[in-house]
Amino acid sequence: MEIDGVVKFEADHHPRALPPRPYEGLAGALLAWRDVLVRLGGLGQDPQRYGGAGFGNLSARVGPFPGPRGGRAFLITGTQTGGRRCVALQDLCVVRRYDARRNWVESEGAVRPSSESLTHGAVYDLSPAIRCVLHVHAPLLWRRAAALGLPATPASAAYGTADMAHAVTHLANAGMSTRSALFAMGGHEDGVIAFGPSLDAAGAALVQATAHASALAYAERHQICLD
Repeated sequence: MEIDGVVKFEADHHPRALPPRPYEGLAGALLAWRDVLVRLGGLGQDPQRYGGAGFGNLSARVGPFPGPRGGRAFLITGTQTGGRRCVALQDLCVVRRYDARRNWVESEGAVRPSSESLTHGAVYDLSPAIRCVLHVHAPLLWRRAAALGLPATPASAAYGTADMAHAVTHLANAGMSTRSALFAMGGHEDGVIAFGPSLDAAGAALVQATAHASALAYAERHQICLD
């Protein structure tokens, strides 16, 4: 199994501390949802999962809005910070620009950007209304993506690659909502992405989908037909 958390894109990273203004408020909201996702098991680090590598990441847009495609800047958790119990602004970085065709990201911060930064950028490029992206590892959702009606990227598109970024665009062209939605990452074990116009909207959609997946799992165990 491929180890999670390996950065596969070329990065022009500028290692400098992010100033509290204008990022502190957004960082607080982002890290509050990070805590929720850790508690739900969708983000973290576990020696029994994925070779012990950290998993899951999340981001939120920063201005200016709407921003050009390839330049919709966002605040994102740093690579391999999933196992950190206490996190703060210094565990985040800002991705300024990104280009799937060049397999390239430009960023700044005390830590380097998440290995899924190209995927986050591809989601933001779908619509200026999208303001946050949550990437979790959710076996319950991932294994029941088809039953839940979730779109899925092809198994050939590996995480953190230009192929995954292009696959996100293809899902939108095929009819996936470009305002608020979830999709499964077919080539990334247990990987699910939720996005929306706010952290609360994306988080609520993820929790609701998890509840539906739990109901399906219960029905499977007890052979109940749910209409």
